[in-house]
Amino acid sequence: MSHNANLYAILASGFPTDRNTVAIETPSRQYSYGDIEQTSARLAAYLTSLGMAPGERVLVQVEKSPEALIFYLGVLRAGFVYVPLNSAYREAEVAYFLGDARPSLIVCDESSRAWIYGLAHEGGGVRVETLNADGSGTLFDAAQDFEPAFTTVDTRNDDLGVILYTSGTTGRSKGAMLSHRNMASNAQVLHQYWGWQSSDVLLHMLPIFHVHGLFVAAHGALLAGARMIWLPKLDIEQALHYLPRCTVMMGVPTYYVRLLAQPEFGREHCKSMRLFVSGSAPLLQETFEAFQQRTGHFILERYGMSETVMLTSNPYSPEDGPRLGGTVGRPLPGVSVRITNDVDQALPDLEIGHVQVRGENVFSGYWQMPDKTRESFTDDGWFRTGDVGHWNSQGYLVIVGRSKDLIISGGYNVYPKEIELMIDEMPGVSESAVVGVPHPDFGEAVVAVVVPQPGVMLDPIAIQHHLKASIANFKVPKQVHIISELPRNTMGKVQKNVLRERYQTS
Repeated sequence: MSHNANLYAILASGFPTDRNTVAIETPSRQYSYGDIEQTSARLAAYLTSLGMAPGERVLVQVEKSPEALIFYLGVLRAGFVYVPLNSAYREAEVAYFLGDARPSLIVCDESSRAWIYGLAHEGGGVRVETLNADGSGTLFDAAQDFEPAFTTVDTRNDDLGVILYTSGTTGRSKGAMLSHRNMASNAQVLHQYWGWQSSDVLLHMLPIFHVHGLFVAAHGALLAGARMIWLPKLDIEQALHYLPRCTVMMGVPTYYVRLLAQPEFGREHCKSMRLFVSGSAPLLQETFEAFQQRTGHFILERYGMSETVMLTSNPYSPEDGPRLGGTVGRPLPGVSVRITNDVDQALPDLEIGHVQVRGENVFSGYWQMPDKTRESFTDDGWFRTGDVGHWNSQGYLVIVGRSKDLIISGGYNVYPKEIELMIDEMPGVSESAVVGVPHPDFGEAVVAVVVPQPGVMLDPIAIQHHLKASIANFKVPKQVHIISELPRNTMGKVQKNVLRERYQTS
């Protein structure tokens, strides 16, 4: 008998033998592993009854809930392709995804049903079901009539499981096609590498339309047969309440900054914790150090993307080396990473270049974009991440920015991260972002946008003087703007495109 590569079957192989074990706990109720198994079975049976062919897409734009996670598992079980959308997207954006993914079914919140139904009708009468944050809606009503047992569809390694749309900070959003194997291989590697146990309790506060919350966090807990404490979003009061019971927490850097802003937060809250993970956006060195001093824990920073799930990680176990702030660690088992020049030749360590990767976790390409897919891979089969970085002296990867954020000023390459790190270390600075804006003389001019710490007045001229003493003149920002906060997307990434537009004429 061939091994079933269906991601659900692989995750379920880690479920506890006693299916009454709690899988998900919310402030108001608990869901057992048996609930996940039976409810996902009903949902899979319902989907199958619609007569969709294997590989058809299910577009999902709902608020975070345990039911939404169970529905994702039901879609996988039934052999369909799950397409999650950021719940913040509005009508014009959703219209694009609908036209691009051409789903057979759309599941949305009741509050957006009217306009989604309008779009679905234009799209040739696509079926629409609702699923609300409390689990109510037509989807679960329809699934109630089906049997709580379902034979998970036999899936091959390369069968498509998920299409994840990249946040599209430049141009049209692209649908990264992830196979069951891409996701399963990564879940299994992280299970080993991060030491997951059935006794773990994960504090889950991340969104689930994205790699970090849906794959890294939820897959990790499910494959381990562990418990998730499930909060709809970052809620500091709830986080402080639940942390003492938890062993693992995953967050974007903002979560750690917000925890540190609570004077009462400290070692007592972290007494059961074994692992704090940060990702989705760069963690400031200052946050890394402050967290270590307050809690005794070194946050583990790792690196991944929609197209590849996780690529590198700082060491989990001390015998593999220290966790170094400002780095994303070493390639995970089974993942290869190289730094190249502009013609795809590997560069020596410490030299800055393009980050390219390959491994079982790397996607096959972009949905219906063959040209974009071709451009994204080298002739010898490595994926061009679009990130720029270098190896440090310990062999850890340091990401210095996106190649599209690279500033070319007067013919010289300027890496924003280098300047941001220097500005961030200045007294009174909370954080900064450096972008390039069009300039008639230099091609692009370097512009710094700086956020002061509360109550601090910063002097733009003093910042320029300070930098002039430390770095080459072509890297010194031509303008420094002081603002109260940087624009960010829902995953906490700074939206440099917004800053470029805002300051291009000033």
